[in-house]
Amino acid sequence: MREKQQMINLLTGVQSSKKSYYTELKKMVNELKKKNMQLEIINDITKSFNIDMSIDDMLRNTFDKLKEIFYIDRISLLLYEQEQLVLTNVYPEHDLYFPVGFVLPRGNSLYWKAIQSLEKTFHQVQDEQTFIENKVYQSLGICSLLLIPLMRKARVIGLLSIGSKEMVVYDESDLSFFQQFGDQLAVCIENARLYNEVLKSEKEWEETFRAVSEMIFVVDLEGNILKYNDAAKEFFSLDLLKTNICQLLAIDPKESPIIENVEMKKPVHRQFHIQQRVCELHAYPVWNEQQKIYASIIYINDITEKLQIEAQLVQSGKLAAIGEMAAGIAHELNNPLTAILGNAQLLLRSIEKDNRSYKLLQDIYLCGKRCKTIIQNLLTFSRQDEYVFEECSVNEAVEQVLGLIGDQIHKQNIFIQKKLDHSVELIEGNIQQIGQIILNLLINAKDALEEVENERKIIVVETKQVIENEKQWVTLCVKDNGKGIAEQHLQEIFNPFFTTKRPGKGTGLGLSVSLGIAEAHGGTIEVVSEPGKGSEFRLKLPVQ
Repeated sequence: MREKQQMINLLTGVQSSKKSYYTELKKMVNELKKKNMQLEIINDITKSFNIDMSIDDMLRNTFDKLKEIFYIDRISLLLYEQEQLVLTNVYPEHDLYFPVGFVLPRGNSLYWKAIQSLEKTFHQVQDEQTFIENKVYQSLGICSLLLIPLMRKARVIGLLSIGSKEMVVYDESDLSFFQQFGDQLAVCIENARLYNEVLKSEKEWEETFRAVSEMIFVVDLEGNILKYNDAAKEFFSLDLLKTNICQLLAIDPKESPIIENVEMKKPVHRQFHIQQRVCELHAYPVWNEQQKIYASIIYINDITEKLQIEAQLVQSGKLAAIGEMAAGIAHELNNPLTAILGNAQLLLRSIEKDNRSYKLLQDIYLCGKRCKTIIQNLLTFSRQDEYVFEECSVNEAVEQVLGLIGDQIHKQNIFIQKKLDHSVELIEGNIQQIGQIILNLLINAKDALEEVENERKIIVVETKQVIENEKQWVTLCVKDNGKGIAEQHLQEIFNPFFTTKRPGKGTGLGLSVSLGIAEAHGGTIEVVSEPGKGSEFRLKLPVQ
């Protein structure tokens, strides 16, 4: 006990109590923790740039650790570039007032004052101050600031701002730490800048090669390939180093673009064919410091698709014009057609069915409805209509359509066989649009059966749920035993205005509109057909 008491006396003085001893010991431990955390922060800054961590990430990590030992609520970094002070980083991000990249004006600026003094500045935010930063910090609730100019080799490279929502006071050891913190941050920023400049220069060719999908070669004056990019390797599928470019491209050595580079001292452009592709070649001379050509850069672009697209531009222009014209005509016809249908309905209600005029009015009304359907198809094709998607059943859509035209099909001695799987799941879509697809498929099947003399004409309508490519689909199959579709027409039947029906029988819009609706629902339409045996159209829609 006597030795323990002597130890307490040595540490705390003879008059100290046990309570003051533990208080001093706790204070000492906290100071040690603080010093360790400061060393860890300095060490983290050094490591951050060594592993290519961004300044944002570094500030985030540093901020979280600084908060453990200081009252800090905001940290920002401004870089001094071309005699301008530019805001580059702020953490936390939600405390951003000026946008990143904001150039701070010199007049009445606290930051500029700190830069010009070249010394760290402690500042308390007050209402009567006229600094432009004062309004910013008042809006953010910041009460006190510590501004540290970042110096590197007696040159200012930026400014670090540390803000707190409390009125804090830093002692000399704290200010010394923040100065070390700023010095180390300045070293890291400068080293990172120099490193990036060297890295940019070193990787210039590599980045150029990766940035383009066209083939690039670097060749010497003999035509031997010194370097090539991945696109060239993929196109030729072999190692091309030291291969002669003329042999590779099947070019006469006497007409080598490299020779023309040297003689004309300017870029060369050619078009040639290789591997059944049409390519453009550009050869650019490379100069050394003595202004002599020592190599060429060969740039090759596959323009086969480009030429094909150019050849289709005229046809595409026609289709675009037809689409606009269709929409315009549809809107123009809608108004008079509404009047025709309305008046026809009124007259039908006022005339007895055995009246001679009743049949004529009924024909007018039915023809008007047919015209309205065609107009609706035109509007859908030209994407003028908007529909709301919701849960709906394909089976219900089938029943609705069969309720409309089922009797008409039966009257033409065509038997409809339903095979509806009532366990199929719902889809996300528009039942009216799905019904339009089913209607078009049934009409096409009916028309195909009208052109054959089968004893038993059948249309099979089947729904089921399948799994393809790990995805669930609801499928609707409409199959007929009609005349079928010729193989050369299978790739064209979904094109707008293409039809194999006789004039006046079809508009050529049914399948085109149907495919567009299916794709809008995330699905598609597949077709299998054999001339003389019939066709099967399969609508596939994803399960909700």
